[in-house]
Amino acid sequence: MTTYTGGCHCGRIAFEVDTEGAIAQAMECNCSICSKRGYLLAFAPATHVRLRTPESDLSTYTFNKHVIRHQFCPVCGVAPFGRGKDLHGNETFAINVRCLDGIDPHALQIQPFDGRSR
Repeated sequence: MTTYTGGCHCGRIAFEVDTEGAIAQAMECNCSICSKRGYLLAFAPATHVRLRTPESDLSTYTFNKHVIRHQFCPVCGVAPFGRGKDLHGNETFAINVRCLDGIDPHALQIQPFDGRSR
């Protein structure tokens, strides 16, 4: 397991995520929110993510089908992750790898995803 730390710009939101190994790729979705926010996403089961700040410090935005909870810092506006369920109904985090410490987004293999058509 590899453990990454991450958070927002001002430090109000902090978290850790465990991955099977080093993050080498990320998904770039072209849906309306992902493209405007510049997300590069890696996915992890909710059981692999530990919030280091209280849930009450997070703001949440939902839209369209209201199944993904896009969470962000109400102070600096940075959005380090979203929450939803995978195809099997398991709670999942979509981690914005740009918010992880020690990740160089330019070194990642980027996988495009056509979220705009869904």
